[in-house]
Amino acid sequence: MPAFAQEAQRPAVARAATALQAKVVDWRRDIHQHPELGNREMRTAAKVAAHLRSLGLEPKTGIAHTGVTAVLKGGRPGPRIALRADMDALPVTEQTGLPFASTATATYRGQTTGVMHACGHDAHVAILMGVAEALAGMREQLAGEVLFVFQPAEEGPPDDEDGGASMMLAEGIFRDFKPDAVFGLHVFSTLQAGQIGVRGGPLMAASDRFNIKVIGRQTHGSRPWGGIDPIVAAADIIGTAQTIVSRRTNISELPAVVSFGAIDGGIRYNIIPDSVELVGTIRTFDEDVRRDIFADLTNVAEHVAAAHGAKVEAHVPDSTGNPVTVNDPALTARLLPSLQAVAGADNVIETPLNMGAEDFAYYAKEVPAMFFFVGATPKGQDPMTAPSNHSPQFDTDESALDLGLRAMLQTTLDFLETPAS
Repeated sequence: MPAFAQEAQRPAVARAATALQAKVVDWRRDIHQHPELGNREMRTAAKVAAHLRSLGLEPKTGIAHTGVTAVLKGGRPGPRIALRADMDALPVTEQTGLPFASTATATYRGQTTGVMHACGHDAHVAILMGVAEALAGMREQLAGEVLFVFQPAEEGPPDDEDGGASMMLAEGIFRDFKPDAVFGLHVFSTLQAGQIGVRGGPLMAASDRFNIKVIGRQTHGSRPWGGIDPIVAAADIIGTAQTIVSRRTNISELPAVVSFGAIDGGIRYNIIPDSVELVGTIRTFDEDVRRDIFADLTNVAEHVAAAHGAKVEAHVPDSTGNPVTVNDPALTARLLPSLQAVAGADNVIETPLNMGAEDFAYYAKEVPAMFFFVGATPKGQDPMTAPSNHSPQFDTDESALDLGLRAMLQTTLDFLETPAS
């Protein structure tokens, strides 16, 4: 099959990126200073919708709570493509010291917390706003159609709410506009500014949450024999659960992770409590391994607790998680020259499997997809020790905005300009 991509950066891409650079930086800084949690991205969505209207597009709003979409029709026939950016921030108190740092706060799970774009979604929104403006300026010469998807709640919706990519699909964004491919990007701390990371096949892990409540019987701390200690039972469950990956899962082919993220139980030093709650995450790249770990963790929790005379309420998983993010191998191979054209061949690397998760995976289950990483760590700083995504010190080197814009434009134009088979 012929390659989609050109080996040199398109002049139209270079012109558009240069013209839009200052705008994209301003958009990113404004969005960074006004972050909003998942399903609460009202200001961001309004900013996006107003921008799309200014380009002569007709955005649809309120999709999956706060999502925004718009279709750009080119002047010539051609394929259909979807481009996605996520809009939500995280419950993190910013510590970057930037002049446009967030001072926003919100209530999250009953607690007041800072709100920060600690994962770079501010950059994603600004880049896609720039891509939309660039493509709208080329619409008469453009082949095909482009669906812009500005998505809420990628980090997960609030408890007891639906949201994110799965909800946008359930509400029909691919029903009336079925794309031939979908593209997305993510700024990432483990890559140097100027680098792009991509791989065909599995890219990011499936992500599942679990909740295990260990139920004992409360007693005075001075006479533990008078009750059943759920703290000791919970500690034993945590320790034994480490053998699920180290001894029961074949990780010679694909990795897996079981991590406990929080332990909640007890209120006073001399009271053994009634119960302890354990929550955590499971990351996998294979559906069979995923199901086996669910069963193994439930088994460990129930039997270890029983050995202590305790009981458990194990919800493994406790909700619908994200599937594996899979890049279509043929599409990724055919568009690799697009990424090399804008970054340079030496700056496009095959990224290793990433244990992080992305709900972009839902789009990739519907149509061929390519998702790639754009380096966010400034040159001269070691990406392995730089503040990572989700850190209160995380920042995006603003040169990543320019590279992300060029990469998304180049891949889009290269795909759309391919003659239909």
